Amino acid sequence: MSENELGRFLRTRREAVTPADAGLPTGPRRRTPGLRRSELAMLAGVSVEYVTRLEQGRDRRPSASVLSALAEALGLSMRERIHLHRLTKAAEPGFSCGAESVPPGRTVRAPVRALLDRLEPAAAVVHNRLGELLATTRGFDRLMGPVGMLEGEPASIVRYVFGDERARVAFPDWERFADDQVAALKDGPFRADPHLARLADELTVTAGSRFTAREASVSGPPRPAGVLRMVHPGLDGELRLAYETLELPADDDQRLLVYLPADESTAARLAALSAAGERLRAV
Repeated sequence: MSENELGRFLRTRREAVTPADAGLPTGPRRRTPGLRRSELAMLAGVSVEYVTRLEQGRDRRPSASVLSALAEALGLSMRERIHLHRLTKAAEPGFSCGAESVPPGRTVRAPVRALLDRLEPAAAVVHNRLGELLATTRGFDRLMGPVGMLEGEPASIVRYVFGDERARVAFPDWERFADDQVAALKDGPFRADPHLARLADELTVTAGSRFTAREASVSGPPRPAGVLRMVHPGLDGELRLAYETLELPADDDQRLLVYLPADESTAARLAALSAAGERLRAV
């Protein structure tokens, strides 16, 4: 691991936990967002000096018992605990997850394509660890095509978010959307993976600080579910899309992302968009 991702992850999670969340009294004159280092150390049963070393990157290989204690004190989810363990493994000398010899998965298996067919008319896409869009439903094409996400060879959600100004118009929560893309790239070895490193170098040049500032501050893992606001050029008003991310088998190196209407208004407008699209196909 070329940078102190472990320390960044611990620090951001510590700052996100309030004393009340941890069952501690909230005193006056708190200058630190979330928990103080001393409070995390007390909750985890370690020294303040050790928490400091971890956050500063001077110790990147805590024991499994310490990791568990920190995870418990921070109230980490299961996905966050797995990510924490991955970060410590990536810090070990000589560690390799095999990324050097495994190119990004770009072949979508027939059963996965059949699953996409069953998801119609929902907007769904299969993408790999580089954010390349490998297979889509017609519902996804109708939703994302008009805003430019399907352009490029190959089409890439990451390159679109950071390289296409239309993304800022289409997604009012662009800042959060961009954060999620960086978190997804960093959900693993990141720059220790040469394929991801080349993409990160490309984005450093093409997107500049919009990407580099997030690379320096955003910590994984990405949010696997949530609600995304969108402005579609063919529909009036904002859409509210509930998204779910499903991990495919590790050998696939792919994820299935599904967008569903988050309210009745969005559902009605997506239904109208779907009906219009099917009429065009029938002509």
